[in-house]
Amino acid sequence: MFAAYASRQGYALVDKRLFIPEPWFTEACQARRTKCKLPDEIGWQSKPQLAAAMVRALHTASVLPFKYIVADCLYGNSPDFWAACEACVGTVALVATPADTRCWLQPLATTTHTYTYKGEARTQRRATASAPAPDTVAALAQAMPTTFWYRRTVSEGTKGPITYEFARKRIRLCKEGHPTTAVWLLIKRTLGAHPRYWYYLSNAPMRAPFRLFVWLSGVRWAIAQCFEETKTERGMDHYAVRKSPGWHHHMLTCMCAHFFLWHLQIRLEKKAPALTVSQVRRLLDVVSPLKALHADDVLRLVAGMQQRHRRAYLSHRKRRLHEILH
Repeated sequence: MFAAYASRQGYALVDKRLFIPEPWFTEACQARRTKCKLPDEIGWQSKPQLAAAMVRALHTASVLPFKYIVADCLYGNSPDFWAACEACVGTVALVATPADTRCWLQPLATTTHTYTYKGEARTQRRATASAPAPDTVAALAQAMPTTFWYRRTVSEGTKGPITYEFARKRIRLCKEGHPTTAVWLLIKRTLGAHPRYWYYLSNAPMRAPFRLFVWLSGVRWAIAQCFEETKTERGMDHYAVRKSPGWHHHMLTCMCAHFFLWHLQIRLEKKAPALTVSQVRRLLDVVSPLKALHADDVLRLVAGMQQRHRRAYLSHRKRRLHEILH
């Protein structure tokens, strides 16, 4: 489990947790835990619980200030993760959710039901008898009129502009047949006759602008880039460790190396603008013991690579714009 941090300056992995299956914490696996040097104080936690712990730790440390939290659909239905997001006062969360998540459209007529549980009086909100049955977010998306969809270009990719259609609705989530939290539902889909859909839940305030949801839906791209770059450039997935300290050491080394490449990229921006992490790594080869090129030669080589990438980008962009407009 990893937490990444993204800003205008760049992105990097900033925390990690090792998920261990629940059977490992039985008495039968005591010898295995000892052999793998798992700390005795570690107990079993689900992946959403581990993610919630990282969010709380980052917020409490206050070293990296953040205002927004994004995550994939593994956490969309987790009360533990949502509680951690709500505990980070002043932040807004946008979390992906599965297509079968059930909900009601707001406003929803509800009544308050009082009951006793273990000697304590509790209240629960229930939908009225006249209220419709809850729908899945996928069904809501299919029933959404054309006028509710807005086309937005989210970024410039290597082959041209990346454009989706977005819609949002205020909903009340359904848990065990009863209404719970009122949240925003954001729906994103690709263009074309057979679109692909994505669904997100957000605790953003009622007056949150539409552009905020569109922007947050694309922030997870930075997280995907962290993994792609640390795996391809730093060998994050090239390990065969058998003990917990070895795994943590390998992951921390890869995370620090990736952060260093980003730091170097920022430092060299004026001399070599638009550097990628892979190109920075190539520059670092100059200072290795077996260097074959001078730094100026490598900079000229990188500039040539960027010019070729630019020409290919313009060609792809022209074709992509033609597809979007037609």
